[in-house]
Amino acid sequence: MDHEVQMGRTKRKSFARIKEVLDMPNLIEIQKNSYQQFLKEGLKDVLRDVSPITDYTGNLIMEFIGYTLETDNVKYSVEECKERDTTYSAPLKVKVRLINK
Repeated sequence: MDHEVQMGRTKRKSFARIKEVLDMPNLIEIQKNSYQQFLKEGLKDVLRDVSPITDYTGNLIMEFIGYTLETDNVKYSVEECKERDTTYSAPLKVKVRLINK
């Protein structure tokens, strides 16, 4: 009925029926996939929803052409942000076209 289980340097008796422990699932995989989808499609959809922007006189129109997220141009790496307890951020640059009628 019982069997010994090694937990670090300690040996313990286990009375569990199942001897093998199940592999831990990747619990943040859904969040990572959602974030990647947001970066690839979500930002594009948001910019498309608000474009074009027209001023109240109708003389100026601003259209969003595209965007880039500059992950190469970050202040701190992910590891440094974890050590410093700061936010990991990267510049988001949006290419726009301004039309003056």
